[in-house]
Amino acid sequence: MATLRDLITDSRVHLLDGAMGTMLYNRGVFVNVCYDELTLKQPGLVQEVHEAYVRAGAGIIETNTFGANPVKLSAFGLEEQTEEINRAAAGLAHRAARGRAQVVGAIGPLGIRIEPWGPTAKSEALAHFTRQTRGLAEGGVDGFILETFSDLEEIHAALEAARAAAPELPVIAQMTVGEDGNTSYGTPVETIAARLVEWGADVVGLNCSVGPAPMLEAIERMAEVTATPLSAQPNAGLPRAVGDRRIYLASPDYMAQYARRLIAGGTRFIGGCCGTTPEHIRRIRECIADARPRRVVVGTPPIPPSQATGARPVSLAARSEWGRKLATGAFLRSVEIVPPRGWQPTTMLEQCRALRAAGVDAVNLVDGPRAQSRMGVVPAALLVEREVGLETVFHYTCRDRNMLGMLSDLLGAAGGGLRNVLIVTGDPPTAGPYPDSTAVFDIDSIGLTNVVCRLNQGLDPGGTSIGEPTRFVIGVAANHGAVDRERELERFRWKVEAGAEFAVTQPVFDPDELAGFLERIAPWRIPVIAGIWPLTSLRNAEFLANEVPGAQVPESVLERMRRAEAAGAGAAHAEGIRIAQEVLQAVRGMVQGVQVSAPGGRPEVALEALGQPTA
Repeated sequence: MATLRDLITDSRVHLLDGAMGTMLYNRGVFVNVCYDELTLKQPGLVQEVHEAYVRAGAGIIETNTFGANPVKLSAFGLEEQTEEINRAAAGLAHRAARGRAQVVGAIGPLGIRIEPWGPTAKSEALAHFTRQTRGLAEGGVDGFILETFSDLEEIHAALEAARAAAPELPVIAQMTVGEDGNTSYGTPVETIAARLVEWGADVVGLNCSVGPAPMLEAIERMAEVTATPLSAQPNAGLPRAVGDRRIYLASPDYMAQYARRLIAGGTRFIGGCCGTTPEHIRRIRECIADARPRRVVVGTPPIPPSQATGARPVSLAARSEWGRKLATGAFLRSVEIVPPRGWQPTTMLEQCRALRAAGVDAVNLVDGPRAQSRMGVVPAALLVEREVGLETVFHYTCRDRNMLGMLSDLLGAAGGGLRNVLIVTGDPPTAGPYPDSTAVFDIDSIGLTNVVCRLNQGLDPGGTSIGEPTRFVIGVAANHGAVDRERELERFRWKVEAGAEFAVTQPVFDPDELAGFLERIAPWRIPVIAGIWPLTSLRNAEFLANEVPGAQVPESVLERMRRAEAAGAGAAHAEGIRIAQEVLQAVRGMVQGVQVSAPGGRPEVALEALGQPTA
């Protein structure tokens, strides 16, 4: 029997199988089950699916290991069985093939973000993929198929792991794109093809996410820039909700018709992804029996650089007045307020007018603190700057948006003239009044800092030009009193390396603790703005100490508030203001500014702490 390498080097069209998950689901396996573990628990069921695809005419079948990496398996307590599951899956597929089909080890994404979009280092990702590829190689696969990746850096790590585990085995590398032919990071298919070829993939292509029509357009674009064999495994159209199920409605005949067109467009390895069945593969087989792929003739494509450089960012001092003061070392004073719960901005605008009259440098607008629903922070900031003329620093959380949503928000903010952003990961929904809400957390604050830094260079996350660079002054949060100090220091360093230009601390009640933190971040020091929270009552102090994530209120401060509370009406409020003023004076020589919170939505309290009481 010819090897997979032989199939790659000949000029014919070769047929891959279709969806494994769809078939297992149709056989009654619930979605909350680890499908990869079925190789061990219900091998007969998995083997039946493989055999059905071989009978349908597939010459290449994939192992049931799409999610069999230690990260995804850990959700089921199976990470220690990574190698075992992959070895068993390869052996099971070979038994089903019986020499009639090649077996490729299926490898999908880890399900986590890797640098620069998340906290997982590339070396860690490589180690995770190495465990899976080693197991597949030990099980005797004929090659590897990397599929449904959207991040070039992640598929690069998977490709390196496959090469290290079995250098002699071919690798089919497939990514997933949207209907525009770009990944969710904005990487166009031309760049996908060039990079994967540069990194040594034997076959490059696309799978999942879209149906055959959008995939055809994307494949035709890839064929213009590479002569490397192309692969395509589209979904059976886009899923539609029917009752409580998601159904793929593209018929086998429709898929077969598009298979012809994909082959004419340059595809040599063709199959199906989500929603496809052995019947889809059988009809594709019948239609492509006499088909021949287009002969692709291209010049040497320009290989994109490993790291897009983009334009030089606008100088910090030229981006905003806040940026100018950061650059010149001026001491900044800002007040933090929360956007309204409803849609009327009147009260917020009145508060900001009072702050402007008091001469503060900016107002900090918080984004859904403690996972509570309020007016969107971007439109709120636009209203303040337009109606009041006071510069804003808008906080922006990663919790509620996916990557595309965040890009849209940030480009809209830049277009509206907003310039100062404080990037935070965000409190989980369980911290708020909507515990059934789901969190997105597509990327964390480190990843989003990388995104905004690239926007300032005129590039989207995929390295594609956005035209004129944005002019954001990039801020991040810092927890100087974190319980896990080493982890916080590590994350702070990553934020600075990602492009952070100033940091705002959690509320400071112990200046000595802040001094110690500042000393430890000295190697990566950027301008630091100290958070100040004026306490208004003992209850307020106890709430902050016990119920607000990241806030550390020393027992000595609580005791001062207890004594003041016992002294009578108004004493606790006055004591809270004194504590805030003492902290402000103590940190003034350590930091480049303060961000004073307005407890209870009362900016006049913040102004008192700044020594500027209002009427």
